[in-house]
Amino acid sequence: MDRDQLVMALASVFAGLAVLVAVLGLVYQPFLLVLALAFGATAYFMWVQASGRLDDRTRRRVRQGQSNERERFAGFGAGARRENVRENYRRATADGARERRQTGRAPRTTAGPSRAEAYRALGLDASATAEEIKRAYRSKVKEVHPDTEDGSEEAFKRVNRAYETLTD
Repeated sequence: MDRDQLVMALASVFAGLAVLVAVLGLVYQPFLLVLALAFGATAYFMWVQASGRLDDRTRRRVRQGQSNERERFAGFGAGARRENVRENYRRATADGARERRQTGRAPRTTAGPSRAEAYRALGLDASATAEEIKRAYRSKVKEVHPDTEDGSEEAFKRVNRAYETLTD
């Protein structure tokens, strides 16, 4: 079973428990409403994680470069890191504009390999199915994993980036 499906199933179980305990709390003991609230909160947070809404919200905030005051001062050193991100983004866009002026074409925006390079890294042709890509990735990772005798960290990273490119 897929991990997200499992988390979604657990979220529905917690939601059911929250409803059951809330009804019991209304009928028998009001203290059970506190327990129902805890079950409900757990179900909600699990649902947000499994549905991908948390990931989407995080990616959107990073892309927009926006943050609220609580996030800016969220912990030790958080402000400095965020400023570095903004500075790196500003520098990268300036470099991209410079490259566009010099070469006449837009700079490459992705850090990973192109789709053709990704297929070559996994030893596949462009007509490979998702299942073939997954199989090739798993076999290639076993070959180049840094913990094996002939493993290489660079090759391992290259295979991972190729797989991410093909699955996005």
